[in-house]
Amino acid sequence: MFTDTQLEKYADVLLWALQTARSKKFRKNDLVCIRYHMPAVRLAEILYSRIIEMGFHPVQQMVPTPEMEKAFYGKSTTSQLTFVPPGEDTFFNSLNGNIFLHAPPSITHLTDIDPKKIGQAAVARKYLRDILTAREESGDFGWTLCSLTTKALASHARISQKEYSNQIARACFLDMESPVEEWKTVFDNAAEIKKWLNSMSVSHYHVESDRIDMKITPGDRRKWIGISGHNIPSFELFISPDWRGTEGVYFANQPSYRTGNYVRGVRIEFRKGRAVSVAAQRGEAFTRKQLRMDEGASRVGEFSLTDKRFSRISTFMANTLYDENYGGE
Repeated sequence: MFTDTQLEKYADVLLWALQTARSKKFRKNDLVCIRYHMPAVRLAEILYSRIIEMGFHPVQQMVPTPEMEKAFYGKSTTSQLTFVPPGEDTFFNSLNGNIFLHAPPSITHLTDIDPKKIGQAAVARKYLRDILTAREESGDFGWTLCSLTTKALASHARISQKEYSNQIARACFLDMESPVEEWKTVFDNAAEIKKWLNSMSVSHYHVESDRIDMKITPGDRRKWIGISGHNIPSFELFISPDWRGTEGVYFANQPSYRTGNYVRGVRIEFRKGRAVSVAAQRGEAFTRKQLRMDEGASRVGEFSLTDKRFSRISTFMANTLYDENYGGE
């Protein structure tokens, strides 16, 4: 649904974002992975060519199709779920950049799969993510991601594919003469807002609405960050709060799509930092098992603010970018 010109501009933005997200500059012969769903192959091709021209080594990896994922989670034994191919740790220890192109043909295909099996596979690969976290902290790795239009995404957003594409193009400035310059302006403006937020002396944030009454404690030495090149598009600033100070009731009036599951109308009650009560209008069993996946799953890890001008498409995409990229949401 994007024109060739828009895709070329999208590639410009993603390469700017990748370089912005990494604290050290990229160098010749760096290893950059392009990870993508099948419908995003044209953008992957453009990026592959660009990465070669930049003097880097591109590696392309297509995300398993919905049928592959259903077979993996539905038929695998425990040993198959937790198997990690030889050489993965070597690859991750050498990886300098990752671009994830999110264009899923389906986002509800794992609804009938036991969430415990999904959790087992994720936990088995956690040490690989820890490798990338350490490399990112040292400045040797950077990542970014984006979203493209698919029939499934547009259907669940209850808009047409054309409208969905137009929303992404608008949010990413793809119809502007120089989208990269627009993103640089957003980046600079965000830096000023983060500076202002971090200058405040805050004991806690109190979030209230008709169905939310929640206290979030930022904690000592916690900083607001965001709009760093990691997510395209993103107009979100966030902080990692002190989970121990989380109290009250949270409610999600936006649907969430994670690892092939659809969740709607989630209500979570927190006491002394932990989720003690969970209910959902849809996907409750999945949500409960997700919160029991490991010790940290029942704690709040992020508190965010989003530019409401792009809240509809940004929120929907944020809620569908499930954890299959190297270092993303």
